[in-house]
Amino acid sequence: MKKPPSYWYKAKKILSRRDPVVRKIIKKYKKGYLATKNNPFFSLCRTIVGQQVSVASADSIWFKFSKKCRKKIEPKVVLKISSRELKSAGLSRQKISYLKIISKAFKDKTFEIKKIKKMNNADAIDYITKLKGLGVWSAEMFLMFNLNRSDIFPVKDIGLLRAISKNYKVSYPPSNRFLEKISKLHSGYRTVFTWYMWRSIDPTDVEY
Repeated sequence: MKKPPSYWYKAKKILSRRDPVVRKIIKKYKKGYLATKNNPFFSLCRTIVGQQVSVASADSIWFKFSKKCRKKIEPKVVLKISSRELKSAGLSRQKISYLKIISKAFKDKTFEIKKIKKMNNADAIDYITKLKGLGVWSAEMFLMFNLNRSDIFPVKDIGLLRAISKNYKVSYPPSNRFLEKISKLHSGYRTVFTWYMWRSIDPTDVEY
């Protein structure tokens, strides 16, 4: 059975004390928490599929991609699938290229998860983004969902920006000044804040 991250319940209390807007959302969505995939390769493939598309589109493409892999999301499996087959799953040429690059990096062990675990967030993002196809957003999703970092604030995430705009009744996209204010207010537990923002506009769990 999946468990929430160790900091989850403490973070809920702290965020509720700090911000009445978040307190209301936490009260409304009592159940649920950040679900972690204990599979780094799976998580990175999932983020690539989810880049610049809606959650619904990402889910649909992922389902087809998973089927092509016969539900074995592993580097050697992805490397064996032809680009033509991957394209028929709805993946763009660029995303196919990224999936192949990541698969090779995992297979050759040139991408080391152990190293990332010892790094702070900034250094980890820098390391992850050196792999072609993984930008800052993808690195942030990985740190949140795979490494369970408690203080990630993905300011380029469309869902997060939409939720902030809706819940705080500010223009979309929110101004940098407002985002800085929110970021400071929830410092330390911005991952949890982000998760509740997502939940407030989408009842399904976000998972990478």
